Amino acid sequence: MGTLFATLAGEFDLPLYLLTLGGMVAFHAATNILNDYYDVRHGVDKEGAPTTRYRLHPGAAGEVRPSTILYFALGLYAVTLIAAAYLASVAGPVILFITAAGVLGSVLYTADPVVLKARGAGEATVFVMWGLLIPLGAYLVQARAFSWVPLVGAVPIGIFVALVLLANNIRDIDYDGSVNTRTIAVRLGLKAASRAYGWLLGVAYAFVLAEVLSGFVSAWSLLVLVTLPGAFPLWRMFRGPIPDNADPKTAALALQFSVLYMVSLALAIFLPVV
Repeated sequence: MGTLFATLAGEFDLPLYLLTLGGMVAFHAATNILNDYYDVRHGVDKEGAPTTRYRLHPGAAGEVRPSTILYFALGLYAVTLIAAAYLASVAGPVILFITAAGVLGSVLYTADPVVLKARGAGEATVFVMWGLLIPLGAYLVQARAFSWVPLVGAVPIGIFVALVLLANNIRDIDYDGSVNTRTIAVRLGLKAASRAYGWLLGVAYAFVLAEVLSGFVSAWSLLVLVTLPGAFPLWRMFRGPIPDNADPKTAALALQFSVLYMVSLALAIFLPVV
């Protein structure tokens, strides 16, 4: 998305895009693996924990040594930093500052002694990291100049990223409370957290509508409204018992919304509308 906004401004370099994408994928994988490492170490992820009921978790099952998990994470962080170093040599040192901020948030999200997710700051952290910093960094690699455009344009997708985590935390609210992981859902309580999920879901769609009405993005971006029939069942789902797959279902809608949002930006480049 950050690259698409740069392309709208007339800047695009395919090799730099592919290197940025590769670095971001490595960074995302490193974050997830490090999260598994610390959750096992803290006793949060273990056999029978909610997260093991819908996905494989070799660390919690004892199939992979903790040190091996940690080495994989560190290796992927190294790939991230190598990509960032090259991109900084091309686009300027600000890329290193953005990468450093992202890596810091990635580590402190789950690592001792901070453990941001256990302090109710998980959703805010991923909103900033995946919702704002990544699109901004991708934009800067292409355009070589700061702009508020990718930050504003990233807000709806950032909300969806945070909603995936919020759905996870609402589902795990009882378990997290029992292992002293005070997520925002634990702090708010089930009713208020579920209500916040519904409101944020609505805000993501309303934000895109406001962007279109203000001329920030083209009318093509109304394509995201195609996903509304999938949003209403999610909203209703959080008014009753929360299923084990609440976060994968949220992630599926987030993917559909995000792809259509990016398609709309591409259409604005190739088929501009008045």
